[in-house]
Amino acid sequence: MTTIGQDDFIASIEDALQYISYYHPPDFIKALGDAYAREESPAARDAMAQILVNSRMCAEGRRPICQDTGLVVVFLKIGMDVRWNAAMSVTDMVNEGVRRAYRNPDNVLRASMIRDPAGARSNTGDNTPAIVHMEVVPGDVVDVRLAAKGGGSENKAKFVMLNPSDDIVEWVVRTVPTMGAGWCPPGMLGIGIGGSAEKAMLLAKEALMEPIDMHDLKTRGPRDRIEELRIEIHDKVNALGIGAQGLGGLTTVLDVKIRDYPTHAASKPVAIIPNCAATRHVHFVLDGHGPARLPSVDLGDWPEVHLQASETVRRVHLDTLTRDDVAAWKSGERLLLSGKVLTGRDAAHKRIADLLGEGRPLPEGLDFTGRFIYYVGPVDPVRGEVVGPAGPTTATRMDKFTETMLDRTGLLGMIGKAERGAAAIEAIRRHRAVYLVAIGGAAYLVSKAIKAARVVAFADLGMEAIHEFEIRDMPVTVAVDARGESVHTSGPAAWRNDRAPPAGMQSGI
Repeated sequence: MTTIGQDDFIASIEDALQYISYYHPPDFIKALGDAYAREESPAARDAMAQILVNSRMCAEGRRPICQDTGLVVVFLKIGMDVRWNAAMSVTDMVNEGVRRAYRNPDNVLRASMIRDPAGARSNTGDNTPAIVHMEVVPGDVVDVRLAAKGGGSENKAKFVMLNPSDDIVEWVVRTVPTMGAGWCPPGMLGIGIGGSAEKAMLLAKEALMEPIDMHDLKTRGPRDRIEELRIEIHDKVNALGIGAQGLGGLTTVLDVKIRDYPTHAASKPVAIIPNCAATRHVHFVLDGHGPARLPSVDLGDWPEVHLQASETVRRVHLDTLTRDDVAAWKSGERLLLSGKVLTGRDAAHKRIADLLGEGRPLPEGLDFTGRFIYYVGPVDPVRGEVVGPAGPTTATRMDKFTETMLDRTGLLGMIGKAERGAAAIEAIRRHRAVYLVAIGGAAYLVSKAIKAARVVAFADLGMEAIHEFEIRDMPVTVAVDARGESVHTSGPAAWRNDRAPPAGMQSGI
């Protein structure tokens, strides 16, 4: 009989969460590097280059790949012959490991979990509790599969109860475009088929823990219907032309993983859960001989990718911008931003809207006139950093505040990730404003462009407080220009139809 000690189990969870915060799985790096080498879309190629460079920087500096360091999901298979030398429950031990990992002073991870989700939505402060799934199986070891799942990709999960005669591939190919780019492609699709409603979702999440092997699968050929589905969905989704970050290109998904389960004769439950470019998961086994031994990392696994500013990139000084300057920018154009920018996410926008709705002034010193707001919730700084990893969050969550912000505050532009909805685009057009995108999954790289940071308002909101960043040469793309033209419409359309890059798309950063 194997004895698993409480301290060993907690330490293993802690170490694994730190490990996956800065190390991409090697299979992901290999697949993304291959996709980068094949990519023909300049915009998508630039996005992949930033993700790959960011990944290597994080591996070297041991800092988070993405500012959204995720909600923790753990799948445990506990052997029937395992004995626990512990005073805590298994779930409590997992949560203690999470608590220690996210508070580690050498690599602080952002706490994103909130309690009272239908009410006050207050941050738990240590990213607990984790989402824990346990199964008791034959054997004398504890098998652990652990992931940190970002909110942007988790929010794009889809579920449907199809009729038994309905085509799964057709539904998936029709559904993926409705997910937008907020899940930060290129990534993976986890698909669950069968069981019940909740079982299908669980199958989809478990599927994302599997290694990327689409190239090997295509080389040897499919052996069963599930593998045939994987290939068909992979090829048809990529043919949509959505591309990296939704900018248009050849690769939207690196792999499609499917798990199935018997279901009722009248049912056909299907779930999709995407994994983003900040794919973070690891698998280890505890056998009673101490904490987990995690895989060694070889920096030689990362491809040689270098970022260089192209002659076509427009350098922009935010502190002197006018509305006429912004009106000259075109959708798809690449920019390097320098100057001062304010930050704000959901909670800050809600407070601003409430203050304006009540006829009350904004906090002293907070003035958006002629300025840009960056949708970001950064990681806390360590070891002399100005700010921790600070990549963009999904902009569509701020769509309902866009008209108010542009009409009532004098805001000139916004920076985030992914597409904007129709109402937000119309507000941008009407106010002659602009929306820019930074690359999701390149948070540490972006943070290196931030030279100074200070809290301006709503300090009690923690990572959601309004900061002022002073930035230098921060790479962005014009996503929605002052005429209301969106690159998230024109980019995929061009690559879906004739694989010709749309007018205005430029390479280099």
